[in-house]
Parts: sequence; structure tokens; C-alpha cells
Amino acid sequence: MALVLDTGVLYAALDTDDPDHDRCARLLEASEEQLVIPSPVLVELDYWVRKYASADVWLAFCEDVHSGAYALFPLDAPLLLASAELQARYADLPLGVVDAAVFVTCETLGEHKVATLDRRDFTALKTRDGKTLGLLPDVE
Repeated sequence: MALVLDTGVLYAALDTDDPDHDRCARLLEASEEQLVIPSPVLVELDYWVRKYASADVWLAFCEDVHSGAYALFPLDAPLLLASAELQARYADLPLGVVDAAVFVTCETLGEHKVATLDRRDFTALKTRDGKTLGLLPDVE
């Protein structure tokens, strides 16, 4: 089993000044599942960390990835297409490729939950069998 991570949870866990830091850091630290990062999340995370935290925080995170704390999940051609199809199916949402890739990664891995702070998009998205994903961490 795996816990697929969206950008917001990772960013909050890395930035001690973020209002969601404690609950996101606890979620990642307490997880006994493999922490999986879809590759498009890295680009978005780099942007936010370098804008609001620091290059040192980004480097420390990348060292954690290198040491195996996180598994990277590649966005290959079939998953890119599945992400684009999801975006087209939910054209009324401002659903970007990062969130679409996170959702498609969950479906690909057979996961029924996702670590995200994005309640707007992820509560609207439905799996192929018509279900929504469970959202972590719980809202405080």
C-alpha cells in the first residue's frame, strides 16, 4: 500500500511557518505506507519551496528523496493521456495537470485515499467506479 502525496501536503510538511505544517508533518511521519510522489508534483513543489521557504529546504527534501524516504512515480505517456482525459472530463474545474496526475496515480496504484489539502478539486473527482478518494490529513 502507498500514500500518494499532493504538493500542498508536502509543502506544508517542509515549511515550519505554514499553518498546516504540524498536521501534514505528523501525517508523513506517522505513515507506515510508502510515500509516493507523482513526478509532476516535484515541479510545483520546487516552485513553492524556493519562493516561500529556501533553497536549503529544497535541497534537504531532495536528499530525503535520494535516501529513499519517498518514492517517485513517473508520469509516462499513458498516465499523461489519462491525466488529460480527466482534465477534459472535469473541464468545469480549474484542474491542472499536477492534480490530475496525482488522482490518476492513485487510480493506477489502486489507492482509495490521497494526501492533499486541495478539498475543492479532490472532493469533486470520481474514480472509474464512481467513488471519491478519502482525503488526508483530516480537517482540524
